[in-house]
Amino acid sequence: MDSKQYVSWFRQSTPYINAYRGRVFVILLPGEAIGHDNFWNVAHDITLLNSLGVKLVLCFGARQQIDAALAKAGIATATHDIISHQVHNKMRVTDSETLDVIKQVVGKLRFEVEAAFSMGLINSPMHGADLTLASGNFIVAKPFGIQNGVDFGLTGEVRKVEVDAIRKQLDHGNIVLVPSLGYSPTGEVFNLTVEDVACSTAIALKADKLLIYGSEAGILDQDGERISKLSAEEAQALIRQKITENGIDDELRNLELGVKACSASVKRSQVISYEDDGALLIELFTRDGIGTLITAEQYEQLRQATIKDVGGILELIEPLEQEGILVHRSRERLEAEIEQFSVIEREGMIIACAALYPQDARSGELACLATHPDYRNHSRGQNLLEHVEKCARKLGLAHLFVLTTKSPHWFVERGFVQSSVDALPERKKSLYNYQRNSKIFIKPL
Repeated sequence: MDSKQYVSWFRQSTPYINAYRGRVFVILLPGEAIGHDNFWNVAHDITLLNSLGVKLVLCFGARQQIDAALAKAGIATATHDIISHQVHNKMRVTDSETLDVIKQVVGKLRFEVEAAFSMGLINSPMHGADLTLASGNFIVAKPFGIQNGVDFGLTGEVRKVEVDAIRKQLDHGNIVLVPSLGYSPTGEVFNLTVEDVACSTAIALKADKLLIYGSEAGILDQDGERISKLSAEEAQALIRQKITENGIDDELRNLELGVKACSASVKRSQVISYEDDGALLIELFTRDGIGTLITAEQYEQLRQATIKDVGGILELIEPLEQEGILVHRSRERLEAEIEQFSVIEREGMIIACAALYPQDARSGELACLATHPDYRNHSRGQNLLEHVEKCARKLGLAHLFVLTTKSPHWFVERGFVQSSVDALPERKKSLYNYQRNSKIFIKPL
């Protein structure tokens, strides 16, 4: 680039610089990115964003490094494919021995990332940057739970993001560093996926952007060409196509992650390559970019289900039935019981549902509470629960009970108390499936 081209590019980037100042960007750095030869350039580009006044949260993973460390330690790893409608994540079953290795790897990687952002040699792009990275217990986690009878142990998922603590660090000009570990109020440490951490953090902060680093230059079409921009509808169609053609891969996971974030509170998601020098700057400060931009505008309503919703409910709950989270319901049964269901509809798509089954004069069962994976962690389950409780009170019921293998902490936080099979109404007690080993929770109304 000659001097005139440089001046022209710099002038054209000015509107973007002004637009980004003071904005919150969450960046997903997989372990593969940190281990790549281009990581130093990635760190330089992120430093430049910080110097331009962008508030940055870096969520880093360590999947590649953990696999290598476990193999070196001779620890066999147990994994399980968790497959839902549009989310495909390979989850690790984590015991205490595995977690000890994971903590060592994540801690070492954190030091390496901090070192990369501390370099300030005179001839380096980071000279004079004077950066401070802040890390801490910003992620509250909960157990991932039981899937198809398998207890995932110390594998967890994000329960809460400490938004105020993160914003306090951002307001002081610090870059917030968030590892793929979470902590419970009981003092436990959980192994999380970086995808869950980054997406949950971006949604909780209502970030302006979620920037996702992957091995490919964005999302590619059938011919291997980069797709520069995708709407929500286009992205959903592409996800279905890629699942059919290629199955589960990192590119699909990044696409799903971008859609999930934009379908919640994040304005834009962008997928770029950690292998391309300067990809972050080109994507953010040029008109055409070098990655893939995902954006969506959505609308929704909570209402009573009708017979027309049966197909949408089935599409929502069938993946959860296959995972063993929900009990199977046939179309015929769902049609017969549709009046028991409430749904959340978003632009013609059923994204959440719940059912209320009165059992006797005083008790009712909260059942089939499900939210589409792209729309979780955004109070929809809470809204449905409150709606069901309101309906139960109108019927004169004294308490609700729920059977779950997945989210005991979620129900406890909302006033449910763990109980036993003996506490169930007689009809429900006779139908209890001991093989599923569901936990029972009751809430007085």
